[in-house]
Amino acid sequence: MLDYLVMSNSNSYDSEYFVSPSRGKRDFLDAIGDIVEFINEDAGSKYAVVVGTDSEETVTPNGHAGLAQFVSVITVHRIGRYGRYFWKRIPDVNTFDRHDRMLKEAYFSLELAQRVVAHLRERLNNKLYDFEIHLDIGRNGPTKSMIQEIVGIITGNGFTARIKPESYAANKVADRHV
Repeated sequence: MLDYLVMSNSNSYDSEYFVSPSRGKRDFLDAIGDIVEFINEDAGSKYAVVVGTDSEETVTPNGHAGLAQFVSVITVHRIGRYGRYFWKRIPDVNTFDRHDRMLKEAYFSLELAQRVVAHLRERLNNKLYDFEIHLDIGRNGPTKSMIQEIVGIITGNGFTARIKPESYAANKVADRHV
């Protein structure tokens, strides 16, 4: 389903790129290389690698809703110090309502997380680091009824899920670029 979502919006992995505030435009493998380099610079530190997605509804020129812009991020945090992040925009995704949009945020994050983990595991020789998916849902507001369902999707795929206010990758980092 997710490949259909991505491909139907004229994004493909071949044309996928991320933006790093410190390194500029990077393709996916360059971003992974930057993360590996950052971790290897201080192998004695503890790291958290986090993926999150945020979105915002847009209105078409003829005034119709139903499209959203999504931004997914990969963050790497050297615990107790500082970190780096990479973001990508997924434009003009059809959405039906808030529930559909939140599900798509989770699916975009899950798909990205699976790819990031696979590449990091290979490149870091199975070194241990914390890995989480941050969701832009919380116990307050209109998304509270979705927590069990969306967190279940993430944890059912073997990832740790964080919601607001702990989900900084989605509700702070990605939100800044939507």
